[in-house]
Parts: sequence; C-alpha cells; structure tokens
Amino acid sequence: MAAHGKRYRQTRATVDREELYAPVAAIRMIKEAPGAKFDETVEVSFRLGIDTRKQDQTLRGTVTLPNGSGRTVRVAVFAQGDKGREARDAGADLVGGDELVDEVIKGRIDFDAAIATPDMMASVGKAGRVLGPRGLMPNPKTGTVTNDIEKAVADIKGGKIEYRADRTGNVHLVIGKKSFEERALLENYLAVVDEILKAKPSSAKGRYIRSLVVSTTMGPGIRIDPTKPKGVDGGGAAA
Repeated sequence: MAAHGKRYRQTRATVDREELYAPVAAIRMIKEAPGAKFDETVEVSFRLGIDTRKQDQTLRGTVTLPNGSGRTVRVAVFAQGDKGREARDAGADLVGGDELVDEVIKGRIDFDAAIATPDMMASVGKAGRVLGPRGLMPNPKTGTVTNDIEKAVADIKGGKIEYRADRTGNVHLVIGKKSFEERALLENYLAVVDEILKAKPSSAKGRYIRSLVVSTTMGPGIRIDPTKPKGVDGGGAAA
C-alpha cells in the first residue's frame, strides 16, 4: 500500500472510520481539511445494491450540477455541414466528420465528452472500441446523440455530467472543486443523490444505497449514512 503524505494523515486523524456522517458535516470536513497545492476535485462514490449483469438493473444517465463541476470540459462533436457549423458556433472544442473518427481510431483523443448527430453514428460506431472503455461513446439515452447540437454542447459545458454503474454496482461522480463554497458543494451533492435515487431499477431488491462516501483527490473518504443520504429520515436509500 502506498504511503500517504502528511496532509492526508492530518485529515485522516480527524475522520472517525466508524462514524457515519450527515452530508452537511461531511462537506464541512472537506472544506476545513488542510489544502493541497492545487484545487482538488471533490467526488461522491456510491456502492449500490444492483446486479448490473441483469439488463433491467443497468444504471446509466446524466445529471446537471447546479453549480457546475469546476472543470473545463473539452467537447468534441461528430457532425458535418450545417450541424458542424452549429457545433462550432455553440463553442465545441473539436468538430469533424469521418476525419475526426479516423483520428480517434488512431488514439488521438483530446476531449472529455463527445456528441454526435444521428447520421454520424454509423461512422462513430467504428471508434466504439476506443470511445467505449473511456466512457466517451455518444448515446441517445444521455442526450449525446442528437440534432439539437447547440443545447447538447451548452448542457455539457454548463455542468451536465454522465454516470454509469460499473460491474460491481459502484458509481463515482464529481461534485465540484474544494474551492467551491460549502453550500455549492452541498447543492451539487444533493442533485447527484436525487438523481441516483430516482434512477433506482424497479427490480433491485434489498438496500439500494449500501455505502456512500465523499472525498477529495488527495484526502481520505468520509462515510455518509446510506440510510439518510440527504441527511434526513426518509431519504429513500433503503426503499
């Protein structure tokens, strides 16, 4: 196990490993922890009671963070003609058709999110082996395969992020930067919790949210009570 730095150890000493904190307390601890030399990312991690091997228990979607993610997101749009011009006008960082697909297939990926018009998906599908493992494959369910390019680019640039449960039912989502105000982090956190609760597969049995942790890039995980993910009774975790 890799050794942790002094700042990590100082923060870890203030976190009770057995304690389940309320969201407000957890966010406050993150804000009060010693700072790193850079603006750390704040993340929330869920372990869910779902079996993603079953088709009706896969979990994938998007959520818009009310205060943004704090990250500069580079958006690529696979589009041609008028839609390509619309993408450039909307602020897309990369725009192209088959030539952009070819660049991706060669492993030249300089973007964090991808959008495609429906007519481009046959070509984009050729790059699925490259885009898929990176979570960059456009998908109609997440609004990234669309003819409304202007809205799609604006949504992503404005804080819309995608999530997907892995094979073991874990979901990791960015909720901002450590420099954010406490209230902004809490609002983003609650938006994410609301989305995950809303997305619960109807066939999932038993406790849905089994564990819930918030952390920073360099800091230890702070456990939140999974039965009260919003900090109040009736949060829906065990529904």
